[in-house]
Amino acid sequence: MASAAPSSTYADRRTSLETYFDRTASKTWEQLTSDAPVSGIRATVRAGRNRMRDMLLSWLPADMTGLRLLDAGCGTGALAVEAARRGAEVVAIDVARSLVEVAHHRTPSGLKIDWRVGDLLDPSLGRFDHIVAMDSLIHYRAFDIVDVLSGLADRTDGSLLFTFAPSTRPLVVMHAIGKLFPRGNRSPAIEPVRERLLRTLIDGAMPSARIGRSERIGSGFYTSHALEVMPG
Repeated sequence: MASAAPSSTYADRRTSLETYFDRTASKTWEQLTSDAPVSGIRATVRAGRNRMRDMLLSWLPADMTGLRLLDAGCGTGALAVEAARRGAEVVAIDVARSLVEVAHHRTPSGLKIDWRVGDLLDPSLGRFDHIVAMDSLIHYRAFDIVDVLSGLADRTDGSLLFTFAPSTRPLVVMHAIGKLFPRGNRSPAIEPVRERLLRTLIDGAMPSARIGRSERIGSGFYTSHALEVMPG
């Protein structure tokens, strides 16, 4: 299948994410993804992310010896570490250097993970048996998400697991409220996406692909929906 080139909106949003995580939210995310005490709101986000990560891992083989996995948007690296513990050859990449540095520092002794800073669509990363993009595409519009998925699917021999922000009423309201804040105080907006639209776009862009498992997780201020795509 032929993948579309990333759009200008994808490139602009990727740059804003890099700036936000490296300059504004590095310490916040380091704390959120640790065992350190956090506020009630952040505790719900932490719990939701832990549940989502565990579910995505349950969709992967229990024994990944000899398999190659890309953690596309690895953050501070928890999913990459678990995949490596299962025997996978893991490449983990994120646009935010500060988060990758935390991930590298947290790598348990004896595990080998190829930590990278850069674009998850970089073709030099090679081919993979499985690709996971957990909460790394939630800041992009539906058309950009599908462009990214098409590019990743071209390099995936097994499954492509990703999450998106479902278009629920609370998320739509929060998205609208976020636009009222001064630009300097904003975090990169989460883009609510309708699942039906996303499925339609995937079918159109990747006609040989098959959508498999689908699950939504909600935990207080965290809501995310996971889909499994087999490129075919």
